[in-house]
Amino acid sequence: MTNPADVKALPKDALVWCEIPVRDLDAAIEYYGKVLGNPLAKDESGANPIAMLPVKSPMDGTAGHLYPGKPAGDGNGVTVHLAVPALETALERVLEAGGRVLPGIIPIPFGRFAYTVDPDGNSIGLFETKD
Repeated sequence: MTNPADVKALPKDALVWCEIPVRDLDAAIEYYGKVLGNPLAKDESGANPIAMLPVKSPMDGTAGHLYPGKPAGDGNGVTVHLAVPALETALERVLEAGGRVLPGIIPIPFGRFAYTVDPDGNSIGLFETKD
């Protein structure tokens, strides 16, 4: 058992960052901007270009970005769940933008979600919280 006194500087949440690999960053910026209903911008300030996912406060909560890389493909990789205000609307946007929606909206006690696959084959869950 871990002694609580030995635990150093734990973040608020265990998951603090995610990275979604995409083959074409510009196309992915357009896709995710449309699906999420929020524009994404390319950031070339680091060693490699990225596009940050929308976040209210970068220092308070989970963050993530898109980056040029090799996606797992065909929905076989890790699933990242992204928040949306209206699930059905977001699912329509997935189809319009060239992604796939897997069957079934899944209710859970604090909201509901659905699985999608982006044009690069990344498994992406879209999550709507309960009011």
